[in-house]
Amino acid sequence: QARVERMEQFQKEKEELDKGCRECKRKLAECLKKMKELELAEPESGRGELEKLQAEAQQLRNEEKSWENKLEELRKKEKNMPWNVDTLSKDGFSKSVFNVKPEEKEETEEQKEKKHKTFVERYEKQIKHFGMLRRWDDSQKYLSDNPHLVCEETANYLVIWCIDLEVEEKHALMEQVAHQTIVMQFILELAKSLKVDPRACFRQFFTKIKTADQQYLEGFTEELEAFKERVRGRARARLEKALREYEEEERQKRLGPGGLDPVEVYESLP
Repeated sequence: QARVERMEQFQKEKEELDKGCRECKRKLAECLKKMKELELAEPESGRGELEKLQAEAQQLRNEEKSWENKLEELRKKEKNMPWNVDTLSKDGFSKSVFNVKPEEKEETEEQKEKKHKTFVERYEKQIKHFGMLRRWDDSQKYLSDNPHLVCEETANYLVIWCIDLEVEEKHALMEQVAHQTIVMQFILELAKSLKVDPRACFRQFFTKIKTADQQYLEGFTEELEAFKERVRGRARARLEKALREYEEEERQKRLGPGGLDPVEVYESLP
């Protein structure tokens, strides 16, 4: 908790310095523009005003240098900070060797199944909680508090849960969980493209989606709609299979002497 608070304080300080530096540069640019306009318009009569602007520009240059020195000091401090998931997820560290995902050996189907079962037994309640969240900020905070959920096992569980809900005709609930399934899928895809651990980049996904990157948002919506359609198809197939099995079971119960089905015999009578 203390480390998280220090990180938040550090980030706040960095943002304030960035803001101060940008504001100083803006004022300096404005001052230099006024000086140029004055030199062109009134080279002699505006001398007093020009000297005043020159003094202001010099003061702003000094301030700009001071802001930049403070930022440089902060960057040095940042380099010496302990590495953790929070720092690794920042854009500035995206190329670091620390968060490059190590090459993993291909798991067998049996290993994957065992891993999935163990994970679900331990975290099912947390996965379901994530599946019911609606707001981007709530999802991001919950994953920050439970980074172990950012993985394939969570995505797989959510997919199966969606199909179960559709089979149970809980359509609105299925659509809610489907949204969170695609959130997790997009995070995993982003991790693959960056070649990093998913836990190190999920904040980047939320930044992109919350800042209304239109193309990214459209891609998300299209994938969500396509996924919901696939879920409906899977649910229909499962129901049809269950119905066929039930009908066959009932038919087997009805079979009389010689393996004849009384219903079929009755229906075939003229």
